[in-house]
Amino acid sequence: MTTAKEKQMIQEEFAKRMDENELLNCMRCGFCLPSCPTYIESGFQETHSPRGRIALMKAVVDGIIEPDEDVEKSLNMCLGCRACEPVCPSGVKYGHLLEEARDIINQNKKHSVPVKALRQVVFTGLFPHQSRMRSFINLIGLYQRSGLQKAVRQTGLLRLFPDSMATMEKVLPVIPTLKEMKNRPTQLSAEGKKKKKVAFFSGCLMDTMFMKTNDATIKLLQAVGCEIVIPREQVCCGALHGHSGEKNTAKELAKQNIQAFEALQVDYIITNAGGCSGFLIEYHHLLKDEPEWLERAMTFTSKLKDLSSILIELDFDKRNLKLNSQTVTYQDSCHLRNVMKTYNEPRKLLNSIEGIDFNEMDDADRCCGSAGIYNIVESEMSMQILDYKMEKVKETEAVTIVTSNPGCLLQMKLGIEREGLSEKVRAVHIADLLLEALENSSTS
Repeated sequence: MTTAKEKQMIQEEFAKRMDENELLNCMRCGFCLPSCPTYIESGFQETHSPRGRIALMKAVVDGIIEPDEDVEKSLNMCLGCRACEPVCPSGVKYGHLLEEARDIINQNKKHSVPVKALRQVVFTGLFPHQSRMRSFINLIGLYQRSGLQKAVRQTGLLRLFPDSMATMEKVLPVIPTLKEMKNRPTQLSAEGKKKKKVAFFSGCLMDTMFMKTNDATIKLLQAVGCEIVIPREQVCCGALHGHSGEKNTAKELAKQNIQAFEALQVDYIITNAGGCSGFLIEYHHLLKDEPEWLERAMTFTSKLKDLSSILIELDFDKRNLKLNSQTVTYQDSCHLRNVMKTYNEPRKLLNSIEGIDFNEMDDADRCCGSAGIYNIVESEMSMQILDYKMEKVKETEAVTIVTSNPGCLLQMKLGIEREGLSEKVRAVHIADLLLEALENSSTS
């Protein structure tokens, strides 16, 4: 329960920190409603729509309502997918408002001891430290390799956990060894003539749990003529912190990343995770109140480019790419599409592969329900959204679902498992599929 004193502090901070011009920019036209998954899945509840949440924020700023549990619930129920922004005729930066509101509530509310401890471990103790991330992910690897995973499944212990978490355990990728995670490259040469020099944002989860996808990304970049630099000093992008009311930590991580990359003489900074990309590209907004960092942040963001974009720029789609005959569909990463504005490039790459019958999914741009840790903290709504997504997948008759973000990848794998389609359908990151096509064409 939020105390009266906490509500007063939150209300004062809303009045002080929320961008009132941005709040007033919302015309309440309702163009955002059909694009909002939580509005639709909640049975068209206005408080679970973008304009409804903006109205709640404005009412708190004006002192019309208290920032009570209902307001917090509405804000927490939001996926943060930002699908409302591209359709907004006024160009409201809803994502910025949401993150500011969540940060104000989190910084002025006393959490229970278990919640406070969990947040401390995750946001402060784990994600900002790549060495700790490797050690943590290695525990999952030991669980997989030691025979414990098999024993746990045989004893039925997983039935004690919520269905979504028990199913998630089945779809986790095979974890590399700790030695493999530690032995990462920092500089690689281009294959053939060098066309570009790029830096690679390797990420925290991507360079541990999804290390093989990072390896595929590196091979693709080399294949199109990129010399690659991977600075060891880089850290977590800060997206999880920024979306969860830990703005100050997100700022510190942003500064570390800017410092890690700014001395490199590179053409681009390449990303392969849509969730990271969407946060990295807005470092200049995150640091807008710090003049000594703003220009440096703008230089950083100006060099960001998604893997699919550079592959198109360097004519990867014009190669003789081949795969065995299969129907493929694509699930957009929300932040890659709505924030990075990258959506045509992945489709162009997929359509360039001989053997692929690309079948566009209805509502491919609607969130899959992963949204960082949303599928854990708001499991019921997440699974509701995923059920709709899997209906649309089945309509395509695809045997391969392609994504551009690790969270989306796990969520689609979860959907495949829940629907009993694991023998027929697979979900893959686009980097892995493109490397598969490249290697297949070179051996055929």
